[in-house]
Amino acid sequence: MLPSTQLKKGGTWRPQLFKDIMVMSKSRSRSQMKRPRWIIALVCILCVFLITAYFYPSESSTTCYLFSSPNCDGIFGRAPPSPARELTDDETASSVVVREILNTPPLQSKNPKIAFMFLTPGTLPFEELWENFFQGHEDKFSVYVHASKQKPIHVSRYFVDRDIHSEQVVWGKFSMVEAEKRLLANALLDPDNQHFVLLSDSCIPLHSFDYVYNYLMYTNVSFIDCFVDPGPHGTGRYAEQMMPEVEKHEFRKGSQWFTMKRQHALVMMADSLYYTKFKLHCRPNMDGRNCYSDEHYLPTFFRMKDPAGLANWSVTFVDWSEGKWHPRAFRTQDVTYDLLRNITSIADSTHVTSDATKTVLRTPCLWNGMKRPCFLFARKFYPETLGKLIHLFSNYTKV
Repeated sequence: MLPSTQLKKGGTWRPQLFKDIMVMSKSRSRSQMKRPRWIIALVCILCVFLITAYFYPSESSTTCYLFSSPNCDGIFGRAPPSPARELTDDETASSVVVREILNTPPLQSKNPKIAFMFLTPGTLPFEELWENFFQGHEDKFSVYVHASKQKPIHVSRYFVDRDIHSEQVVWGKFSMVEAEKRLLANALLDPDNQHFVLLSDSCIPLHSFDYVYNYLMYTNVSFIDCFVDPGPHGTGRYAEQMMPEVEKHEFRKGSQWFTMKRQHALVMMADSLYYTKFKLHCRPNMDGRNCYSDEHYLPTFFRMKDPAGLANWSVTFVDWSEGKWHPRAFRTQDVTYDLLRNITSIADSTHVTSDATKTVLRTPCLWNGMKRPCFLFARKFYPETLGKLIHLFSNYTKV
């Protein structure tokens, strides 16, 4: 006979089980087909227990750990997803317009061009360098000049009569975004313009025209810089007044120097809701914060509306290594063949957060899934560097 201590489980006496065992021990001559019946009974009981525990679990974490029941969603922070909030009328209208534009194939052009849009205070010091870049490709580009302070004096035929109506632009103010939109509107008038490049008066080309043309025209993304900066110069600039349309977790930062495909340019023209939100609530000296819309409006807006359509980096190189409010500016002694070739060989996009951690965010520049050099243009170069840049142009722009 089995010891009575082996007939207890969890301190509970089970007489029926004891009886079954006693009967089995007394008669080993009974049919062996009857031997496993008590095991089958235990398995059935166990199955009933497991099913009950799954559909009607206790509130203990142990039970939920053992049984991943849908009723355990509230444990370990796995709360069921809250229903999406109801969109405002303006958000609904915006979503419809953006969706229709993005789903409508762009007009096919027999002569697709790139629109080079120059945002400048006045005369462009590097027109001669850009002429070398443009020469021989007259049917593949357009030029637009927004001069915010004085009428430019042009020395290159490619820039003559290419000035658009301009308004004053103040650094850090929303007038910068208004000027960008003004340039895009004028460039969109030409149906052949399929890609749009925003450049400053201190920008220079880093590659040959053919290289730049193929880089931009044969990929289906816009090169708009976009990343999350949790520090005071990123998310710290967010204003609660942007809600509900722009929530804090959606707020992004990026360089203002973009290139944009035609569909995205049309989307920007159609936007008034988010444009107005940033105009009203992303300004310098606002509630003790300095918010600059040219660094936040486009990254945030397009990250919300078409994240898959962004490359998430700018193809215009800017050197922020000095950690100042303005990027490094290059003088004549700085301009060398090695400097330019080093810039053109960079194949990773790098950002540094503005919080105490100074986290370095580095991502590869993927062009159609392949790692390629990130930059097509660079700034800031002083006008005095023109002669040296022209001297080096034919060498450093070789692919």
